[in-house]
Amino acid sequence: MKFKKIHIIRILLLTGTFISLWFVPWPIVTAWIQPLPKTVQAQVDKVADYGFDGIIVYVYTKGKAPVWYTAGWHDSKEKIPARPDALFKIASISKLYDAVAITKLVSSKRVSLDGTLAMYFPEYTNRIANADKITLRMLVQHRSGIPNVTDTPNFWGNPPNSSEEALERIFDLPADFAPDTSYAYSNTNYILISELIQKVTGNHKFQYMKDTFLTPLGLYNTYGSIHEIDMKNLMSGYHVGVEEDLKTTDYGAMVASAEDVGTFLRALNDGSIFNKEERKIYASIYVYNHTGLMPGYQSIAHYHPDIDTVVIQFINTTDFRGYNWNLSEVMYNRIVAIIEKQL
Repeated sequence: MKFKKIHIIRILLLTGTFISLWFVPWPIVTAWIQPLPKTVQAQVDKVADYGFDGIIVYVYTKGKAPVWYTAGWHDSKEKIPARPDALFKIASISKLYDAVAITKLVSSKRVSLDGTLAMYFPEYTNRIANADKITLRMLVQHRSGIPNVTDTPNFWGNPPNSSEEALERIFDLPADFAPDTSYAYSNTNYILISELIQKVTGNHKFQYMKDTFLTPLGLYNTYGSIHEIDMKNLMSGYHVGVEEDLKTTDYGAMVASAEDVGTFLRALNDGSIFNKEERKIYASIYVYNHTGLMPGYQSIAHYHPDIDTVVIQFINTTDFRGYNWNLSEVMYNRIVAIIEKQL
């Protein structure tokens, strides 16, 4: 009886092993274990092996000239090769820009991090749970408990046409948690932040950004939306299983070149975008690196202090399974490893 029991356990363990092996995302494992190429371009050239349509990589090491690497397609239908100067929907990377804008408004005493949502938007008091307890600081840090609008039904298939429409989708929903008791990434927080910037400045959020830090930094290839650009310069966006080129679908995303994002990120990390007081404020509220993900577009923007290098990666392919995101991280980490070996 004891032998039989042990034998059954062994069979179950082996079965579990085979099942786990069956569900291992082998494309990710395969990409990770491949020998590391000697050059960044050689790694980037594997774009098709990773299932991506196109890729742009921007590398800026202090004391050296910036370098761009591209592979794949800017527009696969028209067979236009990936362009280093292409514009790209940067998705949630824009939250870094929003946090900088809020920092400058706080420094100039136009808003307070301790001001509540109910104070800034009394009209939302009865529509958003805990509006009288949620502070601006909590919105910036994703500690508000407000449900994430992009998790609401059919958000990506039928995107809202305005901030007002987006907020209507979360009005009267219960809070995910009590304010400042937990953390949950919520795009709704930053819709409210955008609305606050506009309300306080009397101007569109992006115009305030241009006036206060984009233009001073020389970021002339950064835009508030796809409606401000020549669409030929926007890299096409593809989602596995969807035939449509998603470049014309408006999710309200900022658009920028890899170089502009890299220039912004270095200024953010070295503090040159701020005065002394603003540096302290920003350091107390938000992060210095970010990623972005929306249908057709995924991006990574990181500054690596150990090698004093900014590395921006744009990839114009996404999927429902999340494999492409994991593969983009593998691609990025391998590129950084190659750069580290070269320095």
